[in-house]
Amino acid sequence: MQLTGIHHLTAITADAPGNNRFYTETLGLRRVKKTVNQDDTSAYHLFFADGAGTPGTDITFFDWPVARERRGTRSISRTGLRVAEDSLDFWAARLADLGVATGQITTQDGRAGLDVEDPEGQRLRLVAAPQPVGEAWAKSPVPAPHQIRGLGPITISVPELAPTEAVLTQVMNMRKVRDYASPDGSGHIHVFQMGDGGAAAELHVAVQPGLPISRQGAGAVHHVAFRVPDQPAIRDWTQHLNQMRVPNSGEVERYYFRSLYFREPGGNLFEIASDDPGFDVDEPRETMGEALSLPPFLEPQRARIEANLKPLD
Repeated sequence: MQLTGIHHLTAITADAPGNNRFYTETLGLRRVKKTVNQDDTSAYHLFFADGAGTPGTDITFFDWPVARERRGTRSISRTGLRVAEDSLDFWAARLADLGVATGQITTQDGRAGLDVEDPEGQRLRLVAAPQPVGEAWAKSPVPAPHQIRGLGPITISVPELAPTEAVLTQVMNMRKVRDYASPDGSGHIHVFQMGDGGAAAELHVAVQPGLPISRQGAGAVHHVAFRVPDQPAIRDWTQHLNQMRVPNSGEVERYYFRSLYFREPGGNLFEIASDDPGFDVDEPRETMGEALSLPPFLEPQRARIEANLKPLD
């Protein structure tokens, strides 16, 4: 049983219109699904991805009226967004022109990258690591050669390595492949690999016992999801987690994919999600993300749900 890479990452915003503008207009991603949190229909769930909504390319947001996060350990602390190897100068210039503060282009773990935060402090890193390449979006304000083409690597912070490493390697079948010095010099970051490897299939674990425990809020990450090919694989992983006595959600039908949730010992919420059926299961690919989409079990509540949502555009 193998995970094949990062499926998606879900974060928190307290400003859905501003969030929508930043990820579509500034970062040039396509909004591939406008829906609601299935467990809290008062909140948007927005999905931003490549032109086709390819698994492994989408960063998503729950819209909750919450205060800013308190940063610390027991958190998913930075999200890698892959770009072409010659695109970082373009991005540095573009973000500067738009008034978005960035760090300098630096090399970490052998890859050049550019740190940036969204308006709510969501920590991102544009990483020069193009493979595998997603599908360009023709309507993006970013030229196709420089568009963001996928997620990875993802960095999490934990207070100690051993319990998290045991779950990653013994339960999730990841491979520990290397470590490197953390950018702030506080220690080492340990790299765990899935599937064929590469930035799209890496989880980086920063061990930071000196940090306070984080508190989720706007600008925080809620969970990270890992890929499996199809829904039968979710059933296999559910059985596997049960056999390993890992507390989990059991299978959850999200309509656009099927999911399974559990927490690793460092406190971070993990999801395993299927590549199928995809975001075009309920609307044409050409127009997906433009109208409010609801899974069938929420469709009878459409009028009430729409009345409680703020305009995005």
